[in-house]
Amino acid sequence: ASNIRKLFNLEKKDDVRNFVVRRELSDKKKKAPKIQRLVTPAMLQRKRYFRSQTRQRMVLGKKLKEEYTKRLSEYRQEQKELRAAEVAKKKKE
Repeated sequence: ASNIRKLFNLEKKDDVRNFVVRRELSDKKKKAPKIQRLVTPAMLQRKRYFRSQTRQRMVLGKKLKEEYTKRLSEYRQEQKELRAAEVAKKKKE
């Protein structure tokens, strides 16, 4: 799209699709090539969607990590208490 803009001295607000060189197939039909990297509303929506998905995965990962660290600390505390009870039992004997 940028090369077409350069070729026809277009500005950002001009629609590039109107300036594409078309070729005639028959008296009624014309064909235009696909414009690569054309920024369309659908493409922007897709980009927003992918970014939101990435953000959601990051938030979920953060939440899972917090839950995991919390559970791990609980587990370690339980193990420490069990070990202390075992040591106390051995000392008692």
